[in-house]
Amino acid sequence: MSSEIRDINLAESGERKIEWVKRNCDLLRMLEEEFAKTRPFEGKKVALSVHLEAKTAYLCKVLAAGGAQMYVTGSNPLSTQDDVAAALVAAGLEVHAWYDATDEEYNHHIRKVLEVGPNIIIDDGGDLVHMMHTEFRDLIPDVIGGCEETTTGIIRLEAMDAAGELMFPMVKVNNADCKHLFDNRYGTGQSVWDGINRTTNLIVAGKTVVVAGYGWCGKGTAMRAKGLGAKVVVTEIDPIKAIEAVMDGFEVMPMNEAAKVGDFFVTVTGCNKVIDEEDFAVMKDGAILCNAGHFDCEIDMARLKEIAVEKKEMRKNIMGYKLPTGQWIFVLAEGRLVNLAAGDGHPAEIMDMSFAIQALSAKYLVEHADRLKTKLIDVPKEVDNNVAARKLAFLGKQIDTLTDEQVAYLNS
Repeated sequence: MSSEIRDINLAESGERKIEWVKRNCDLLRMLEEEFAKTRPFEGKKVALSVHLEAKTAYLCKVLAAGGAQMYVTGSNPLSTQDDVAAALVAAGLEVHAWYDATDEEYNHHIRKVLEVGPNIIIDDGGDLVHMMHTEFRDLIPDVIGGCEETTTGIIRLEAMDAAGELMFPMVKVNNADCKHLFDNRYGTGQSVWDGINRTTNLIVAGKTVVVAGYGWCGKGTAMRAKGLGAKVVVTEIDPIKAIEAVMDGFEVMPMNEAAKVGDFFVTVTGCNKVIDEEDFAVMKDGAILCNAGHFDCEIDMARLKEIAVEKKEMRKNIMGYKLPTGQWIFVLAEGRLVNLAAGDGHPAEIMDMSFAIQALSAKYLVEHADRLKTKLIDVPKEVDNNVAARKLAFLGKQIDTLTDEQVAYLNS
Protein backbone atom coordinates (compact mmCIF):
# COMPACT_ATOMS: atom_id res chain seq x y z
CA MET A 1 0.00 0.00 0.00
CA SER A 2 1.08 3.59 -0.53
CA SER A 3 0.37 6.76 1.41
CA GLU A 4 -2.17 9.39 0.38
CA ILE A 5 -1.01 12.91 1.27
CA ARG A 6 -0.99 16.32 -0.39
CA ASP A 7 2.69 16.84 -1.18
CA ILE A 8 5.78 14.87 -0.13
CA ASN A 9 7.89 17.96 -0.96
CA LEU A 10 6.59 19.59 2.24
CA ALA A 11 8.46 17.05 4.37
CA GLU A 12 11.36 19.32 5.38
CA SER A 13 9.01 21.83 7.01
CA GLY A 14 7.21 19.04 8.86
CA GLU A 15 10.48 17.52 10.04
CA ARG A 16 11.47 20.84 11.64
CA LYS A 17 8.16 20.96 13.50
CA ILE A 18 8.57 17.41 14.78
CA GLU A 19 12.14 18.08 15.85
CA TRP A 20 10.97 21.09 17.89
CA VAL A 21 8.35 18.93 19.59
CA LYS A 22 10.92 16.22 20.31
CA ARG A 23 13.17 18.80 21.94
CA ASN A 24 10.38 19.73 24.34
CA CYS A 25 8.97 16.27 25.10
CA ASP A 26 11.24 14.67 27.71
CA LEU A 27 8.93 11.76 28.47
CA LEU A 28 8.46 10.74 24.86
CA ARG A 29 12.20 10.99 24.20
CA MET A 30 12.83 8.64 27.11
CA LEU A 31 10.17 6.21 25.85
CA GLU A 32 11.60 6.35 22.33
CA GLU A 33 14.98 5.24 23.70
CA GLU A 34 13.40 2.51 25.82
CA PHE A 35 11.17 1.24 23.03
CA ALA A 36 14.06 1.15 20.56
CA LYS A 37 15.78 -1.32 22.90
CA THR A 38 12.81 -3.43 24.04
CA ARG A 39 10.66 -3.34 20.84
CA PRO A 40 7.33 -3.94 22.64
CA PHE A 41 5.29 -3.52 19.43
CA GLU A 42 7.41 -5.76 17.21
CA GLY A 43 5.27 -7.10 14.37
CA LYS A 44 2.14 -5.27 15.56
CA LYS A 45 0.03 -3.09 13.27
CA VAL A 46 -1.15 0.15 14.86
CA ALA A 47 -3.96 2.19 13.31
CA LEU A 48 -3.94 5.74 14.65
CA SER A 49 -6.46 8.55 14.19
CA VAL A 50 -5.43 11.63 16.20
CA HIS A 51 -5.15 15.29 15.18
CA LEU A 52 -2.31 15.03 12.71
CA GLU A 53 0.14 17.71 13.77
CA ALA A 54 3.68 17.61 15.10
CA LYS A 55 3.02 16.21 18.61
CA THR A 56 0.97 13.35 17.18
CA ALA A 57 3.66 12.73 14.58
CA TYR A 58 6.28 12.34 17.27
CA LEU A 59 4.04 9.84 19.11
CA CYS A 60 3.85 7.88 15.84
CA LYS A 61 7.64 7.86 15.57
CA VAL A 62 7.99 6.72 19.19
CA LEU A 63 5.64 3.79 18.56
CA ALA A 64 7.48 2.98 15.33
CA ALA A 65 10.76 2.94 17.27
CA GLY A 66 9.15 0.21 19.37
CA GLY A 67 8.58 -1.96 16.31
CA ALA A 68 5.04 -0.88 15.41
CA GLN A 69 3.92 -0.81 11.79
CA MET A 70 2.14 2.54 11.78
CA TYR A 71 -0.97 3.37 9.71
CA VAL A 72 -1.83 6.99 10.37
CA THR A 73 -4.70 9.34 9.65
CA GLY A 74 -6.15 12.49 11.19
CA SER A 75 -9.18 12.84 13.45
CA ASN A 76 -10.38 16.17 12.05
CA PRO A 77 -10.10 17.45 8.47
CA LEU A 78 -9.01 20.94 9.53
CA SER A 79 -6.36 19.89 12.05
CA THR A 80 -4.19 17.87 9.67
CA GLN A 81 -0.96 19.66 8.76
CA ASP A 82 0.20 18.58 5.31
CA ASP A 83 3.88 19.17 5.97
CA VAL A 84 3.76 16.98 9.08
CA ALA A 85 2.00 14.21 7.15
CA ALA A 86 4.72 14.45 4.49
CA ALA A 87 7.45 14.22 7.14
CA LEU A 88 5.99 10.98 8.48
CA VAL A 89 5.86 9.47 5.00
CA ALA A 90 9.45 10.53 4.41
CA ALA A 91 10.33 8.71 7.65
CA GLY A 92 8.80 5.49 6.30
CA LEU A 93 5.35 5.53 7.93
CA GLU A 94 2.11 5.04 6.02
CA VAL A 95 -0.18 8.07 6.16
CA HIS A 96 -3.63 8.73 4.70
CA ALA A 97 -4.66 12.31 5.45
CA TRP A 98 -4.66 15.84 4.17
CA TYR A 99 -5.87 19.23 5.29
CA ASP A 100 -9.49 20.22 4.50
CA ALA A 101 -10.56 16.74 3.42
CA THR A 102 -14.18 16.37 2.39
CA ASP A 103 -16.37 14.02 4.44
CA GLU A 104 -15.93 11.39 1.72
CA GLU A 105 -12.14 11.80 1.71
CA TYR A 106 -11.97 11.75 5.50
CA ASN A 107 -13.92 8.47 5.70
CA HIS A 108 -11.82 7.02 2.87
CA HIS A 109 -8.67 7.76 4.88
CA ILE A 110 -10.16 6.08 7.96
CA ARG A 111 -10.91 3.00 5.85
CA LYS A 112 -7.38 2.85 4.48
CA VAL A 113 -5.80 2.56 7.93
CA LEU A 114 -8.33 -0.06 9.05
CA GLU A 115 -8.28 -2.34 6.04
CA VAL A 116 -4.72 -3.43 6.92
CA GLY A 117 -6.12 -5.37 9.89
CA PRO A 118 -4.71 -3.48 12.89
CA ASN A 119 -3.78 -5.12 16.18
CA ILE A 120 -3.89 -1.87 18.19
CA ILE A 121 -6.18 1.12 17.62
CA ILE A 122 -5.35 4.60 18.93
CA ASP A 123 -8.42 6.77 18.53
CA ASP A 124 -9.41 10.38 19.15
CA GLY A 125 -13.16 10.79 19.15
CA GLY A 126 -14.15 7.24 18.28
CA ASP A 127 -14.26 7.29 14.47
CA LEU A 128 -11.82 4.38 14.06
CA VAL A 129 -13.65 2.20 16.57
CA HIS A 130 -17.04 3.05 15.08
CA MET A 131 -16.00 2.17 11.53
CA MET A 132 -14.20 -0.97 12.73
CA HIS A 133 -17.50 -2.19 14.21
CA THR A 134 -19.64 -1.21 11.23
CA GLU A 135 -17.49 -1.91 8.14
CA PHE A 136 -14.62 -4.16 9.25
CA ARG A 137 -16.20 -6.60 11.69
CA ASP A 138 -14.38 -9.49 9.98
CA LEU A 139 -11.05 -7.96 11.11
CA ILE A 140 -12.06 -7.54 14.76
CA PRO A 141 -10.54 -10.90 15.87
CA ASP A 142 -7.09 -9.46 15.07
CA VAL A 143 -7.60 -6.44 17.37
CA ILE A 144 -5.95 -6.79 20.78
CA GLY A 145 -7.49 -3.53 21.94
CA GLY A 146 -7.18 0.21 21.71
CA CYS A 147 -6.82 3.55 23.48
CA GLU A 148 -9.21 6.51 23.42
CA GLU A 149 -7.87 10.04 23.84
CA THR A 150 -10.97 12.18 24.37
CA THR A 151 -14.01 12.70 26.58
CA THR A 152 -16.27 12.53 23.51
CA GLY A 153 -14.72 9.23 22.41
CA ILE A 154 -15.23 7.71 25.86
CA ILE A 155 -18.89 8.79 25.83
CA ARG A 156 -19.28 6.88 22.55
CA LEU A 157 -17.45 3.85 23.93
CA GLU A 158 -19.57 3.77 27.07
CA ALA A 159 -22.72 3.88 24.95
CA MET A 160 -21.44 0.98 22.84
CA ASP A 161 -20.46 -1.00 25.92
CA ALA A 162 -23.83 -0.42 27.59
CA ALA A 163 -25.54 -1.70 24.46
CA GLY A 164 -23.29 -4.78 24.40
CA GLU A 165 -21.77 -3.72 21.08
CA LEU A 166 -18.11 -3.09 22.00
CA MET A 167 -16.14 -6.06 20.70
CA PHE A 168 -12.61 -5.44 22.02
CA PRO A 169 -10.97 -3.77 25.04
CA MET A 170 -10.40 -0.01 25.04
CA VAL A 171 -8.26 1.90 27.52
CA LYS A 172 -9.87 5.15 28.68
CA VAL A 173 -6.74 7.29 28.30
CA ASN A 174 -8.67 10.53 28.75
CA ASN A 175 -9.64 9.50 32.28
CA ALA A 176 -6.05 9.16 33.46
CA ASP A 177 -5.10 11.90 35.92
CA CYS A 178 -1.97 12.74 33.91
CA LYS A 179 -4.22 13.31 30.91
CA HIS A 180 -7.41 15.14 31.84
CA LEU A 181 -6.07 17.14 34.78
CA PHE A 182 -3.38 18.69 32.60
CA ASP A 183 -4.24 18.19 28.92
CA ASN A 184 -7.91 19.10 29.25
CA ARG A 185 -7.44 21.93 31.73
CA TYR A 186 -4.10 23.60 30.98
CA GLY A 187 -3.70 22.37 27.40
CA THR A 188 -7.20 23.31 26.25
CA GLY A 189 -7.17 26.50 28.31
CA GLN A 190 -4.04 27.82 26.63
CA SER A 191 -4.55 26.46 23.12
CA VAL A 192 -8.16 27.65 22.77
CA TRP A 193 -7.11 31.23 23.45
CA ASP A 194 -4.06 30.83 21.25
CA GLY A 195 -6.40 29.86 18.39
CA ILE A 196 -8.87 32.66 19.10
CA ASN A 197 -6.25 35.36 19.53
CA ARG A 198 -4.15 34.53 16.49
CA THR A 199 -7.30 34.27 14.35
CA THR A 200 -9.18 37.39 15.47
CA ASN A 201 -6.35 39.70 16.59
CA LEU A 202 -8.86 41.27 19.01
CA ILE A 203 -8.54 42.23 22.67
CA VAL A 204 -10.07 39.88 25.27
CA ALA A 205 -9.63 42.12 28.31
CA GLY A 206 -12.79 43.98 29.27
CA LYS A 207 -15.06 41.73 27.21
CA THR A 208 -17.54 39.04 28.24
CA VAL A 209 -16.63 35.44 27.48
CA VAL A 210 -19.31 32.76 27.61
CA VAL A 211 -17.98 29.24 28.25
CA ALA A 212 -20.51 26.46 27.64
CA GLY A 213 -19.65 23.49 29.84
CA TYR A 214 -17.58 23.40 33.02
CA GLY A 215 -15.77 20.11 32.75
CA TRP A 216 -11.98 20.10 32.80
CA CYS A 217 -11.79 21.71 29.35
CA GLY A 218 -14.32 24.35 30.36
CA LYS A 219 -12.47 25.03 33.61
CA GLY A 220 -9.25 25.65 31.72
CA THR A 221 -10.90 27.83 29.10
CA ALA A 222 -12.66 29.95 31.73
CA MET A 223 -9.52 30.26 33.86
CA ARG A 224 -7.44 31.52 30.94
CA ALA A 225 -10.19 33.93 29.84
CA LYS A 226 -10.20 35.38 33.35
CA GLY A 227 -6.42 35.67 33.20
CA LEU A 228 -6.74 37.66 29.97
CA GLY A 229 -8.98 40.15 31.74
CA ALA A 230 -12.40 38.99 30.58
CA LYS A 231 -15.62 38.80 32.54
CA VAL A 232 -16.57 35.11 32.34
CA VAL A 233 -20.05 33.59 32.20
CA VAL A 234 -20.48 29.81 32.44
CA THR A 235 -23.48 27.84 31.18
CA GLU A 236 -24.08 24.33 32.54
CA ILE A 237 -26.65 21.53 32.87
CA ASP A 238 -24.97 19.93 35.90
CA PRO A 239 -25.92 21.70 39.17
CA ILE A 240 -22.73 20.59 40.94
CA LYS A 241 -20.46 21.92 38.18
CA ALA A 242 -22.53 25.11 38.13
CA ILE A 243 -21.96 25.64 41.86
CA GLU A 244 -18.25 24.98 41.32
CA ALA A 245 -18.19 27.68 38.62
CA VAL A 246 -19.89 30.12 41.01
CA MET A 247 -17.37 29.30 43.75
CA ASP A 248 -14.56 29.87 41.24
CA GLY A 249 -15.84 33.40 40.76
CA PHE A 250 -17.80 33.11 37.51
CA GLU A 251 -21.34 34.13 36.57
CA VAL A 252 -23.68 31.22 35.82
CA MET A 253 -26.83 31.55 33.70
CA PRO A 254 -28.76 29.74 30.93
CA MET A 255 -27.37 30.04 27.42
CA ASN A 256 -30.28 32.11 26.15
CA GLU A 257 -29.52 34.74 28.80
CA ALA A 258 -25.75 34.50 28.28
CA ALA A 259 -26.30 34.93 24.53
CA LYS A 260 -27.47 38.49 25.16
CA VAL A 261 -24.27 39.60 26.90
CA GLY A 262 -21.43 37.58 25.38
CA ASP A 263 -18.71 38.93 23.12
CA PHE A 264 -16.87 35.59 22.75
CA PHE A 265 -18.54 32.18 23.00
CA VAL A 266 -16.64 28.91 23.47
CA THR A 267 -18.50 25.57 23.55
CA VAL A 268 -16.83 22.64 25.34
CA THR A 269 -19.66 20.22 26.17
CA GLY A 270 -19.55 17.16 23.92
CA CYS A 271 -23.25 17.74 23.10
CA ASN A 272 -25.02 19.12 20.02
CA LYS A 273 -26.93 22.37 19.41
CA VAL A 274 -25.58 23.99 22.57
CA ILE A 275 -25.90 27.33 20.76
CA ASP A 276 -28.97 27.31 18.53
CA GLU A 277 -31.29 29.59 16.55
CA GLU A 278 -32.95 30.98 19.68
CA ASP A 279 -29.54 32.06 20.96
CA PHE A 280 -28.35 33.50 17.63
CA ALA A 281 -31.39 35.79 17.55
CA VAL A 282 -30.49 37.65 20.76
CA MET A 283 -26.71 37.96 20.29
CA LYS A 284 -24.86 41.24 19.96
CA ASP A 285 -23.77 42.47 16.57
CA GLY A 286 -20.22 41.16 16.15
CA ALA A 287 -20.45 38.23 18.58
CA ILE A 288 -17.66 35.70 17.98
CA LEU A 289 -18.48 32.00 18.27
CA CYS A 290 -16.12 29.04 18.40
CA ASN A 291 -16.09 25.42 19.51
CA ALA A 292 -13.53 23.45 21.48
CA GLY A 293 -15.53 20.21 21.71
CA HIS A 294 -14.53 17.30 19.51
CA PHE A 295 -17.34 17.43 16.94
CA ASP A 296 -18.58 20.44 14.96
CA CYS A 297 -22.19 20.17 16.12
CA GLU A 298 -22.09 22.17 19.36
CA ILE A 299 -22.93 25.33 17.43
CA ASP A 300 -25.94 24.68 15.17
CA MET A 301 -24.07 25.64 12.03
CA ALA A 302 -26.63 24.06 9.69
CA ARG A 303 -29.41 26.27 11.03
CA LEU A 304 -27.19 29.37 11.13
CA LYS A 305 -26.43 28.93 7.44
CA GLU A 306 -30.13 28.48 6.67
CA ILE A 307 -31.30 31.63 8.43
CA ALA A 308 -28.40 33.89 7.39
CA VAL A 309 -29.34 36.49 4.78
CA GLU A 310 -25.71 37.08 3.90
CA LYS A 311 -22.47 35.15 4.35
CA LYS A 312 -18.99 36.62 4.06
CA GLU A 313 -15.45 35.48 4.82
CA MET A 314 -13.95 38.21 6.98
CA ARG A 315 -10.40 36.79 7.14
CA LYS A 316 -8.86 33.32 7.27
CA ASN A 317 -10.86 31.06 9.60
CA ILE A 318 -13.52 33.72 10.29
CA MET A 319 -16.86 33.44 8.50
CA GLY A 320 -19.50 36.12 9.04
CA TYR A 321 -23.26 35.43 8.97
CA LYS A 322 -25.76 38.30 8.79
CA LEU A 323 -29.06 37.49 10.50
CA PRO A 324 -32.51 38.69 9.40
CA THR A 325 -32.49 40.98 12.46
CA GLY A 326 -29.47 42.80 11.02
CA GLN A 327 -26.63 41.77 13.31
CA TRP A 328 -23.53 39.89 12.19
CA ILE A 329 -22.28 36.76 13.94
CA PHE A 330 -18.74 35.52 13.31
CA VAL A 331 -17.80 31.84 13.53
CA LEU A 332 -14.20 30.68 13.83
CA ALA A 333 -12.85 27.61 11.99
CA GLU A 334 -16.28 26.51 10.71
CA GLY A 335 -17.29 25.53 14.23
CA ARG A 336 -14.59 22.86 14.38
CA LEU A 337 -11.99 22.57 17.14
CA VAL A 338 -10.69 26.12 17.31
CA ASN A 339 -7.43 25.23 19.05
CA LEU A 340 -6.43 22.85 16.26
CA ALA A 341 -8.30 24.11 13.21
CA ALA A 342 -7.14 27.68 13.90
CA GLY A 343 -4.01 26.93 15.92
CA ASP A 344 -1.35 24.34 16.67
CA GLY A 345 -3.18 22.54 19.46
CA HIS A 346 -1.94 21.92 22.98
CA PRO A 347 1.56 22.89 24.08
CA ALA A 348 4.23 20.24 23.53
CA GLU A 349 5.00 19.79 27.24
CA ILE A 350 1.33 19.01 27.96
CA MET A 351 1.00 16.49 25.14
CA ASP A 352 4.23 14.91 26.36
CA MET A 353 2.28 13.59 29.34
CA SER A 354 -0.86 12.67 27.39
CA PHE A 355 1.02 10.80 24.69
CA ALA A 356 3.27 9.08 27.22
CA ILE A 357 0.05 7.71 28.72
CA GLN A 358 -1.06 6.66 25.22
CA ALA A 359 2.19 4.87 24.45
CA LEU A 360 2.36 3.08 27.81
CA SER A 361 -1.33 2.11 27.60
CA ALA A 362 -0.76 0.57 24.18
CA LYS A 363 2.22 -1.31 25.64
CA TYR A 364 -0.01 -2.49 28.50
CA LEU A 365 -2.53 -3.89 26.01
CA VAL A 366 0.14 -5.87 24.18
CA GLU A 367 1.65 -7.22 27.40
CA HIS A 368 -1.75 -8.22 28.86
CA ALA A 369 -3.46 -9.36 25.67
CA ASP A 370 -4.51 -12.73 27.12
CA ARG A 371 -5.64 -11.34 30.48
CA LEU A 372 -7.98 -8.48 29.56
CA LYS A 373 -11.36 -9.32 31.11
CA THR A 374 -13.38 -6.13 30.54
CA LYS A 375 -14.04 -4.04 27.46
CA LEU A 376 -13.50 -0.64 29.10
CA ILE A 377 -10.22 -0.38 30.99
CA ASP A 378 -8.93 2.39 33.24
CA VAL A 379 -5.32 3.41 32.79
CA PRO A 380 -3.45 1.41 35.47
CA LYS A 381 -2.58 3.62 38.44
CA GLU A 382 1.05 2.55 38.22
CA VAL A 383 1.22 3.91 34.66
CA ASP A 384 -0.33 7.23 35.74
CA ASN A 385 2.02 7.56 38.70
CA ASN A 386 5.04 6.52 36.64
CA VAL A 387 4.37 9.29 34.11
CA ALA A 388 3.85 11.85 36.89
CA ALA A 389 7.05 10.83 38.68
CA ARG A 390 9.10 11.03 35.50
CA LYS A 391 7.64 14.41 34.62
CA LEU A 392 8.47 15.78 38.07
CA ALA A 393 12.04 14.57 37.69
CA PHE A 394 12.36 16.33 34.33
CA LEU A 395 10.99 19.49 35.95
CA GLY A 396 13.68 19.22 38.61
CA LYS A 397 11.14 18.84 41.43
CA GLN A 398 11.19 16.49 44.41
CA ILE A 399 8.42 15.39 46.74
CA ASP A 400 8.23 13.73 50.15
CA THR A 401 7.87 10.01 50.73
CA LEU A 402 6.14 8.33 53.64
CA THR A 403 8.21 6.77 56.39
CA ASP A 404 7.45 3.21 57.48
CA GLU A 405 5.87 4.65 60.62
CA GLN A 406 3.60 6.92 58.54
CA VAL A 407 2.58 4.04 56.30
CA ALA A 408 1.69 1.98 59.37
CA TYR A 409 -0.27 4.91 60.80
CA LEU A 410 -2.29 5.46 57.63
CA ASN A 411 -3.07 1.74 57.39
CA SER A 412 -4.05 1.39 61.04
